[in-house]
Amino acid sequence: MKKRHISTILFHSLVVLFGCFMIYPLAWMLSASFSEQTQIFQNPGLIPNPFILLNYVIGWSGMSGITFGAFFLNSFTIVMFVMVGSVFSSILAAYAFARINFKMRAVWFTLMLGTMMLPMHVRLIPQYIVFNNLGWINTFLPLIVPAFLGVNGFFIFLFTQYMRGLPKELDQAADVDGCGPFRLFWYIIMPLSVPAIVTVCIFSFIWTWNDFFTQMLYLTDMRKFTVALALRMFIDSQGQSSWGALFAMSILSLAPLFFMFIAFQKYLVEGITAGSIKG
Repeated sequence: MKKRHISTILFHSLVVLFGCFMIYPLAWMLSASFSEQTQIFQNPGLIPNPFILLNYVIGWSGMSGITFGAFFLNSFTIVMFVMVGSVFSSILAAYAFARINFKMRAVWFTLMLGTMMLPMHVRLIPQYIVFNNLGWINTFLPLIVPAFLGVNGFFIFLFTQYMRGLPKELDQAADVDGCGPFRLFWYIIMPLSVPAIVTVCIFSFIWTWNDFFTQMLYLTDMRKFTVALALRMFIDSQGQSSWGALFAMSILSLAPLFFMFIAFQKYLVEGITAGSIKG
C-alpha cells in the first residue's frame, strides 16, 4: 500500500514538473509583454520590473495607420466563414458515406481518405494558378471558398465515424414515419451530431486562426492582413524589432483560442472519443 502511495505521489510530481516546464515559455512571454523593451531579454524571471502596459498600447495602435483591431476583424471574418463552410460541406459528405447506400461508396471513401495523405505542397502551385486565373489573389476567397467544397478529409472522416456510431434503428423509425433522407438528416442525425460539430468548429477555428503560410501566399494588401501576418511585421530584419509589442499582441492573439477551448472542452473530448471508438 505504501509503495502504491509513493508511486502515485511520484507520478503526479513528475506530471506537475512537466506541466511547469511546458507552460514556462507562455508565462515568460506574458511577463515580457509587461516589461520594458530593454529589460525583456535581460530579466530571466517571470516578474516584470518595472510593470508597464505601454507594449499593449503600442501594439494595438498597429502600423501604417491600421490598428491591430482591424487585423483581428480580418481573422475573425475568415475564421467564421471557414467554420461554417467546413461544418456544412463535411457533414453532408459524411452523411452520405455513413447512412446512404450508393455504388462504389467504399471506393470513394477510400479516395477521400487518400487525400489526407497528400502533402499540401503538392497541390499548392495548381491551386495558386487556379485562384490567380479567377482573380482571387489578395482577397479572402482562396481562404474561404475551399471550406465550402468539402476539401478537409479529416473532418469528413470524423463526422462519418461519429454517424456510424448512431443506431440504425433511427433510420428505420424515420422511414416508417415518412421521413426522407433530408428530413432524417436535418431533424435526427444533425442534432445528435452536436459534439462532432463542435469538435470540427474548434479544430477549424484553431487551424485557420494559426494559419500563416496560406494567408501569406494569397494576401498582399496590409489592410487585409490577419493576426498571424500582422505579428510578423513587428519583427524588423534591420534589428529594430518591437519585441514588447510583439509579445503583447501574441498574448492577445492566444486569448480567443484559449477561451474557445475552455468553453467547449467537454464537446471536444466527447466528439473525438466517439468518432474514434465507434463505427
